[in-house]
Amino acid sequence: MLRTDEALRKARALGLDLIEVAPNAQPPVCRILDFGKFRYDLSKQDKERKQTAGRVKEVKFRVNIDEHDYLTKVRHAEEFLDKGNKVKVHLQFRGREMAHQELGMEVVLRVKEDLVTMGHVDMEPKLIGRAIGMTISPLPANKRKRKFGKPGGAPSPEDSDNHVG
Repeated sequence: MLRTDEALRKARALGLDLIEVAPNAQPPVCRILDFGKFRYDLSKQDKERKQTAGRVKEVKFRVNIDEHDYLTKVRHAEEFLDKGNKVKVHLQFRGREMAHQELGMEVVLRVKEDLVTMGHVDMEPKLIGRAIGMTISPLPANKRKRKFGKPGGAPSPEDSDNHVG
């Protein structure tokens, strides 16, 4: 244990800084290190944490998807966006479905419209081979508004209006 004035003198002699690490401890804990490098390392750690949150989740649709299945998949996509993940919407054509690509595009555009309160489209719907792909990034947390499900997982009143039963 060093007194504060001794620690400061020692830090200056080494050309470094005296940084208080734990001010609430008894006695307060300080370290001698390069403050610029310390800040750089902290910013690097913050960037690494932010990158892990940007995962891409994929939701697959079909051309002739049932209404209930559609709502379930949109609810999942909404949940992914709410957690800060990107969502890749993928619609695969099989066999003769390729003759009616406009039906597939309608489904993807409907998904785009339904998720407009949760995210913005990075990659517009695009036909790639026998599939249509689209990527959606989440809006900032304070601008997101769930339309198909609440954060607790309970269905919203809008869902009961759409349910055929």
